Amino acid sequence: MTGRPGRNRHTAGTRWPAGSVPAPAHGGRTGRRDPAPGTGGAAGAPPASSPATPAVAAPGADTLGSGPPAGGPATGGPAAAPVAARGAPDRLTVDVLLRLRPRLAAAGLGLGVAVVSEPHLTPAGPAEASAAASMPHRRRQEFLAGRHAARRALRAVGLDCGEIPRSGRLPVFAPGRPASISHSSGIAVAVARAPGRDTPLGCDLELRPLPRGAARLVLRDDEEGLLYDTCGWSVTALFSAKEAAWKALRGPDGSGAPGPPGNLRDLRARPSGEGLRIERRARPAHAVRVRVVPVGRGVFSYVVGRSAV
Repeated sequence: MTGRPGRNRHTAGTRWPAGSVPAPAHGGRTGRRDPAPGTGGAAGAPPASSPATPAVAAPGADTLGSGPPAGGPATGGPAAAPVAARGAPDRLTVDVLLRLRPRLAAAGLGLGVAVVSEPHLTPAGPAEASAAASMPHRRRQEFLAGRHAARRALRAVGLDCGEIPRSGRLPVFAPGRPASISHSSGIAVAVARAPGRDTPLGCDLELRPLPRGAARLVLRDDEEGLLYDTCGWSVTALFSAKEAAWKALRGPDGSGAPGPPGNLRDLRARPSGEGLRIERRARPAHAVRVRVVPVGRGVFSYVVGRSAV
């Protein structure tokens, strides 16, 4: 996701009622108890104040996400990593994402990260070039960063991938090389499945927190208790988790249900261990498990597997 509801350019789009898109709000809790590696503190705490972080000094085309993060703090975690101004990806946020690689690898997933400020964001083939040519500059950079992130995620699980064309607004991956892409605030992230695994794929990055008033657009009455229970789930976390689940459940790569749910309210979220179980209301047997990790003032969500009833 781009951090703004209804603008997910790598799915069929978020299903918000016409005229009801809320403006993103800054600040507030991430609402999660699942801290990113090395945080040393409880998730959901308000982000510590800190000076503005310089924009990422972008590495070469194949280095971001392929080696250990550089320049990150020895301690501290997502709650201490401020989100940079729009269009200026934050180095600390990128480092937090890169430190998640071992966790995703344990779930059979590869992680790729790219930023719009990288100097070598070029199309990998004529289909990508044609798609990018019709886009405004900022959208083009997001599109290309997402493709680079997907190729890095696939390489992380030992798979090569050329260009990634699109059908409508959705990426089309080569057989046996699926991935899921999301982006927000100039950072693109992708996850890919390791060969021999059948994990349904879905991820979502939200770096601009949503206001509590957006809850009615994400949740139904039977889920609103998630905002007030001891877990302290935020609207941003629930929105992001449902976005990741929506991608995983939308087709044959998901849990086998034909077609996607109509909108995020057609999915039901329930606490499950350290994450959430998210099911299709019309078909509760079709469900996935989602982990949500604080990243800066926002969250990163990814599907870790199917969930039994």
